[in-house]
Amino acid sequence: MAYRYGNRQQMELLPQSIEEYVAKDDPVRAYDAFIDALDFNALGIELNPHKVGNAEYNPKAMLKLLIYGYSYGIRSSRKLERATYHNVSFIWLVGGLKPDHKTIAEFRRRNRGALKKVLRECARMCIKLDLIMGNVLFVDGTKLRANAARKKSHTKEWYEQQLSKVGQRIEELLGECEAIDREEEGQDSCIRMREELAEKKRLQGKIEEIVKEFETLGSKRLNQTDPDCAVMKGSQGSHASYNVQSVVDDGNGLIVHADAVKDATDDNQFAHQIDQANEVLEDRCTVACGDAGYADIEELEKIDAQGIKVVVPSRRQASHKPEKPLSKRAFRYDEERDCYYCPQGHRLEYVAREKSKRRKRYRIVERSLCLNCGHFGQCTTDIRGRRMTRLFREELREKLEAQYEETASQMIYKRRKTRVEHPFGHIKRNLKADAFMLRGREGVQAETSLLATCYNIVRMITLCGGVTGLIQRLMMKPATI
Repeated sequence: MAYRYGNRQQMELLPQSIEEYVAKDDPVRAYDAFIDALDFNALGIELNPHKVGNAEYNPKAMLKLLIYGYSYGIRSSRKLERATYHNVSFIWLVGGLKPDHKTIAEFRRRNRGALKKVLRECARMCIKLDLIMGNVLFVDGTKLRANAARKKSHTKEWYEQQLSKVGQRIEELLGECEAIDREEEGQDSCIRMREELAEKKRLQGKIEEIVKEFETLGSKRLNQTDPDCAVMKGSQGSHASYNVQSVVDDGNGLIVHADAVKDATDDNQFAHQIDQANEVLEDRCTVACGDAGYADIEELEKIDAQGIKVVVPSRRQASHKPEKPLSKRAFRYDEERDCYYCPQGHRLEYVAREKSKRRKRYRIVERSLCLNCGHFGQCTTDIRGRRMTRLFREELREKLEAQYEETASQMIYKRRKTRVEHPFGHIKRNLKADAFMLRGREGVQAETSLLATCYNIVRMITLCGGVTGLIQRLMMKPATI
């Protein structure tokens, strides 16, 4: 069988244009149409073709380069620069422009605030295209590594010691420089000392800023490279990381809101993330759902008070452990007297309030009642008798537990994994984003927004019947999108 051979020297009568190299249904055309449909004024990026001064690259082309690159796991500014020379789809997307890596990095750094808003504009675009319903929202979190080493996280005492050492070294250098200036002016050694002095002063300023942040943030440890990150435990060990929160719509699994926070746990995130998603929707959702990691009663109360149905299991419900025969549920609470009665009719009186844990403590009136009871050893093994705690908002906890066990709530909770955890898998595996490239929370939030937008665009292509279908729908509503 004969082989087909290529010929690099083959000449063509008429050279093809860049447009002819990209098929009509190539995914790059969907990214091009999507970014053209974005409202750059809402993003905070000025589009003014009549600006005076030195010409700069079109912001639309730069944003297209970033989003399309992130969609295929190309996030490094140097790799993006290389793609504009060697990858046909990148060449087509930016119209043959070839910005260098410094220009790309500077655009990303300078427009971090605007990049944070890209996901919001994408979600609102999806609402106008009837792809996001906003009735049921799922929230979940995952850990992504920061662009910093774990060993660079230190306590306030360590930074204060380093500050003292740097201060001493600065004093020494100043004295040496003055002595050399008097004796041997202009020698290389003095120049090197002045360079070291400038470096030490920069380090001193950086450490002073970190020490101030201890007082502002109240953290026990801060990272020297990226003070906004925190050491978190994940499936791959303990690393300097961010906790990425995502709120996903139940209808088509599109991301409505995403955020990167430094809290290692999800305890204090439920209300804030749902509120942010509702702000994007410009309306309140009907149901808000999360796993047991969000089971903080004060956070759930903020959403429940808005008339939104909360579907979050308590940690007891999530453990799936069989309930003990003489558990707290077997005891009767008397609201009028603020006491409990055990199944045998004995009273547990109020002892004290624990404000830090937001609960009250109760204990049996006479310990002999427990010691002489036939259930001693099963109800309690404490020789001081049975003790019990009650949350300040225990009624709400009981209401939410009963709400979670409803048939409709169980159906919603079953869909949670297929909706909210799928985007994290796509971002970590397909987009190869297991760590952030930018430092500082603002930069990390910008990257989170880009990654979530990349996921949404892939879903939009599927939901709209392919690349051409999405382009047609984007072109149908140019005035409203």
